[in-house]
Amino acid sequence: MVRKNIAVLAFAAVLLAGSSPVLAEPMAASQTIVGAAIASKDHTTLVAAVKAADLVDTLNSAGPFTVFAPTNAAFAKLPAGTVETLLKPENKATLAKILTYHVVAGKVSAAQLVGMINAGGGKAVLTTVAGGKLTASIMGSSVMLADEKGGMATVIAADLMESNGVIHVTDAVSLPN
Repeated sequence: MVRKNIAVLAFAAVLLAGSSPVLAEPMAASQTIVGAAIASKDHTTLVAAVKAADLVDTLNSAGPFTVFAPTNAAFAKLPAGTVETLLKPENKATLAKILTYHVVAGKVSAAQLVGMINAGGGKAVLTTVAGGKLTASIMGSSVMLADEKGGMATVIAADLMESNGVIHVTDAVSLPN
């Protein structure tokens, strides 16, 4: 219980300290996940990808969804030309798989995620809408996501509550098998 409370408090402290400018302004709960991403200057690449994959209507639906939203800087870490290639119409299915790998059905708050990690003995395996697995753990005061390729993403902002779910911002793009 003490570990859970410390992790939740540390996670909340990161958010309250404003360590990340991304989606830092509280959003009205009447806005959808897509609306919040469109309003964020740090998620223009994600918005372009969601549009190219024809996922706008899906992510504007009732949900609820939990979205681990990579920033523009996260997409920029991919090998040169990757984003441009994925945005091509012929790669729509691959792009949709990558994007839906960042989405979990249901609304999972930061506190709930930390609770799941603690209940799981230090990790929580999340099944994504794409059918893949993301493994969440805590390193120091950060929630980390391990993807199926062995990549790691840090949650840099959390609990951005929208009308159809919650957004947790990440510093890396997670990739499925």
